[in-house]
This record gives sequence, C-alpha cells and structure tokens, in this order.
Amino acid sequence: MRIKGLVATLAAMAALIGGVSLAQAPDTPPLTPDPAITAPATPVTALAEGPHALTAADIDSWLDGYLPYALHSGDIAGAVVTVVKDGQVIAARGYGYGDIAKRQPVDPARTLFRPGSVSKLVTWTAVMQQVEAGKLDLDRDVNAYLDFRIPPRNGQPVTLRQIMTHTAGFEEAMKDLILDDPKDVQSLRGYLKRWTPRRIYDAGTTPAYSNWATALAGYIVERVSGVPFDTYVEQRIFAPLDMQTASFRQPLPAKLAPLMAVGYPRASEPAQPFEIVVPGPAGALSASGLDMAKFMIAHLENGRGILSPATAAMMQDSPLDRVNPASLIPPLNRMELGFFETNINGRDVIAHLGDTNNFHTSLHLFPAEHVGFYVSFNSAGREGAAHVVRGQLFQDFADRYFPATGRDGRVDPETSAEHARMMVGHWANSRRSETAFPAILNLFGQTVVTVDGEGRLVVPSLTGPGGAVQRWEEIAPFVWRDVNGHDRLAAKVVDGKVVRWSFDLIAPFMVFDRVPASLSAAWLTPALCASLVVLLLTALYWPASWLLRRRSKTPIGVSGAALKAYRATRIMALASLVVVAGWAIFITRAFSSISLLSDGSDGILWLLQIAGAIVFVGAVGIAGWNAWLSWRDGRRWTRKLWSLLVLLATLVVLYVAWAFGLIAMTVNY
Repeated sequence: MRIKGLVATLAAMAALIGGVSLAQAPDTPPLTPDPAITAPATPVTALAEGPHALTAADIDSWLDGYLPYALHSGDIAGAVVTVVKDGQVIAARGYGYGDIAKRQPVDPARTLFRPGSVSKLVTWTAVMQQVEAGKLDLDRDVNAYLDFRIPPRNGQPVTLRQIMTHTAGFEEAMKDLILDDPKDVQSLRGYLKRWTPRRIYDAGTTPAYSNWATALAGYIVERVSGVPFDTYVEQRIFAPLDMQTASFRQPLPAKLAPLMAVGYPRASEPAQPFEIVVPGPAGALSASGLDMAKFMIAHLENGRGILSPATAAMMQDSPLDRVNPASLIPPLNRMELGFFETNINGRDVIAHLGDTNNFHTSLHLFPAEHVGFYVSFNSAGREGAAHVVRGQLFQDFADRYFPATGRDGRVDPETSAEHARMMVGHWANSRRSETAFPAILNLFGQTVVTVDGEGRLVVPSLTGPGGAVQRWEEIAPFVWRDVNGHDRLAAKVVDGKVVRWSFDLIAPFMVFDRVPASLSAAWLTPALCASLVVLLLTALYWPASWLLRRRSKTPIGVSGAALKAYRATRIMALASLVVVAGWAIFITRAFSSISLLSDGSDGILWLLQIAGAIVFVGAVGIAGWNAWLSWRDGRRWTRKLWSLLVLLATLVVLYVAWAFGLIAMTVNY
C-alpha cells in the first residue's frame, strides 16, 4: 500500500536446501455459509556474460552474500526470501530478527510477516473463484452484488474488471487505512458504507490505485458466497494450499499471534504495535515466507488447487490494453487481472508489491520459467532502505539468472532533445484525493520534468538506488531508459503534444497527467509564499508602527471607518497566518504517522475547516474594504499599493484553500 507497497516473510531451513516438493492440494472443501451475511520489456542496454544456473546451492550462496550487509547498512531488522522453481521451494532464507528484543531470528516456516498489498493477490484469487463458479461477472455493474449503491460517472457504472485493473476512477481514500488499536477493527460493510470516494475519472480510462475498491471486491466475495471474507479465504485458498500460518484476521488468532514478527521503522528504533489494516482485503494478510511460496507455486502451476487452468490463465494474461488501449502507455508494464507486470530482460514477469508502515514486500512470478521470487522486510530502514533493497534485489536476481539477450535502440540527439522539451512541465499523479484536505498534496506534490544543459530529460524526483537523479536516454520515440538500470519511462502523445507519462514500476496503476495552468505549482507556490510574507509583514507592522508612533508621538493618520478597516485588516492577516500554521502542523503530523488519519482527528479537521472558511473569506472582505477606503481617501501611493497587495494575498490564500480542499467541509477522505 503507498502514494508512496508491502510485507512478507522468508527464512532459511537447512532441510529445504535441496528443494521441497509441495504436495498436490486437496479437493476444495465446501464452504460453511454464515446466515448473518445476507508486452515483454525491451532488453536492457548492458548484456550479461551468461546466466547462472538457478539451483538451491547457487541462490542460497548469493542471498547469503547479499542480504546480511543490506540489512546492517540499511538499519533493517529482518527479512525473509523464498524462491520457487518447477513446483518446488529451492530457497527459504531468513535474515536478521523477527523480534530484536528477544533476539528471535526470522524463521521462513514460522515467522509471520505482513505483506501489505501483496494481500490483494489473495483477494483477486477469491474474486476469480467466484467468476469461475458463475456467481460473478467481471463486466457487470457491481451494484448488482451490493446492498448500497456506487453512483455512475457520466452514465458509466463500475465493474469488477475495472476494480481489478485499478481503472474504476475512484479518488484516493486515506482515512482509517492503517491504525494501531485493535478496537479500530471495522466490518467491511461498515467501512465501505460510511463513505464512497468520488469517481474522478471515467471508467476504464485512467489507472488510479485504490485500496478502497479492493476492499469493495472483498465485500462482494463475502456477499455472493455468504461467508465472511476472512473465513472464505481460509476455507477456499489457505486450506487447499496448506497455508497453515496465513490469516487475514485482525488481531491474529491466539495460535498465530506468538509467531508474528515485530515491525520497526528502523532496527535501531522502538518496536511498533501490530498494524490494523482497516480495508482488510486490500492488505491485512499475515503469513510466513514458506506459505507465500505455496501461494506462488499454485499460481505458477496453472492455479493448482485453487483455480482452473483456464481461470488462472485469464487472471495472469488479460492485460488492460485489450479492453481499453487508450488508458495505457505502450510499451510500459501493464495491469493484468490483479497482477501487474514487472517485465525485465525480455522476460514476462507478473507481480505485486506491498507496504504497511513497517513491513515492505514484493512478489514476482516468471510464468514461462516457472520461477517465483518473494521477499519481505519488517522495517523500512534508514531513509527507506527496504524499498531500495527489494527493488534492486529483484533486478539483480533477474540479471543473474535471466540476463538480457538484446540491445536497446537509439533516437538521434536532435530528435531526442525535442522530445525531452515536449515533456517539460508540472505533472500530477493520477492516484490522488480531490474532495478533501489531502488534495493539498496535489499542489506540493506535483512532479516536475525538465531538461539539462545537453537537452536530456530530467525528472528530479526519480532517483536510482544510490540516491542520484536517474539519467534517461531515449531508446525509441518517447520511450526512455535509465542509463544505469532497467527502468523505462514513456509518454503518450496526442495531436503532437505530450498528455500523459509514467514509468515501469508504477505504470500499471498510476500515471502522470499535465497539471492545468490554474492549479500549477509553477506560479501558485511562489504566489502563496509571497502572499504569506505580505500577511506576515502586515501583521507585524501593526505593533511595530504603534511603537514608532508612541516614541515619536505622531498620530496614526486615519480615523473612523478607515481606522476600523486598518485594524481589522491586521487582525485578519494574523488570523489567516494562525489558520495556515494550524493546517501546516496538522498535515505534517498526519502524513508522518498515517494512524492519525482516523476518526480521532475529526474534531481538529472540523475546527480548521470552519476557521478557514470564516477567516479566509472574511480576510478577503476586510482587505477589500480597506483597499477601497485607501484609494477613496487619497492616501499615499505606498499605502494604496500595499492595500492592493494585502487584498491580492488574501485572495491567493482563499483560492489555494478552496482549490485544494482546506475548506471542503468534510471529514471523509
């Protein structure tokens, strides 16, 4: 789970070094109803000398040389890695600690990790089981399965296919995503019916990752099966695959709770409590690394034990561009039905990533090679080191065992420079909120694209594993590759203009669209900063001028209505600054600890929004009154000019508050 997802466990067992065969899954057990519930990636530029043989001995040796240093240097508590091949576990390695205080090492068979959004693969598997059973239709309006209504957008309903490909068009839902108190557990029905996020894109047109929509899919499974979601996946997925440590239940059952790895921001920082993922089907799974290996094998072996071969094939090879090509940016990675592509070195790879606050995970399947790779960490580490390690580990794994066999093309320098210039500007991520206060991130989180002195494309916010800004080289028209890595970036051109772009890691579920001029940080950020300075100087001038007049014994120079407007303007300038400061403090705290984005913050949110509406609107009125009197009374030109600057400053503050959700008058977000 992101904006910026995942958790898992993998550890070593000597008995597994030679490879462990997983038994054929038993027949699917019957459900017990509950009556209470009415294209391959372009090869990288650098060519490897040749692949290593993917054997238990080689992978164990390679991992043992890779991960211990990565954990220590990154301040990461522990990690688990499992690798499967041809239906066998060929590596199950644990590194570091599941519990530092108890000096308890990670055990790949018993230590539970939280794989975050990798949990979604279990939810999508459950959906496909119900499709296979004829109870669900991927292209039918989901309202047919619900006891509440999802409003249409431009006459178009939401379908399960759109939900599984993150193209239903929902804005981001942040409230009650991950909390710490077990009392915060909510029913799926209660969580979903409380608020429906607005659909900000037409159906099927724009990838926008949605945890809320995934929870909706889990609720639909619950509805059509008549079984609580947690129970359903236990009976229909975990039991057939003998995944004895896997559970979506929160808190964990008593028999599993002692096996749970402890989460840490960094290994050197205090332990954190068990995280409650409120939209459970989107990320509540807890499981050992070895159980996740069983899940990988099932999907690599044509859905063995949980899906028919035809359904498994549909889930793994139904890219979105077959349904709506307009929503994609060829040749970047695409969204399948739940899985997304992480193609590398000319190989097809389907995957999912996942993050909670403290656990960070990735799962990658090489279907043609019958190979699966899973890694999870129980802390983010120094400067988010776990994110870097999991990404680089997958790429290095692919380079070692499945190296590239071809070379990239090139675009001539003159054309490449022209294409780079067409990309310049401010861009907004499609995964965003638009109707509440998190929309302020749409101002301060805009992605800037520029060019360097040699005309090459530069995206300052995209950095490589070492932290340096990535260098992009155009390898085909409007397709760039990181000079020092695998990542590709590509743009969509309409009528000779770049209208959308993305890069491989997020392209299946997020894109960047050009920011409208009215909302561009290119002018709004400096305008807002200048406005706050004007308001600050206006507020400070009042006591400063009073002191000067007192010493020199000179009159203020205005009286009557003009004096009232003068004083009211200073008061409203100060009040505006206080409200802005309140928002700044709240937003900084809220996004540094996502658990604050909950019902417990509703009071302060209402206070800030009501105060903002009164103060920001009132400040414009008072400043306008003061400006009118200043010009009418024939005051000095400096005072006339300053009165206009104050009016302009209050208008800018009000516009930002209105455009970016600070006076939206809602606590749903």
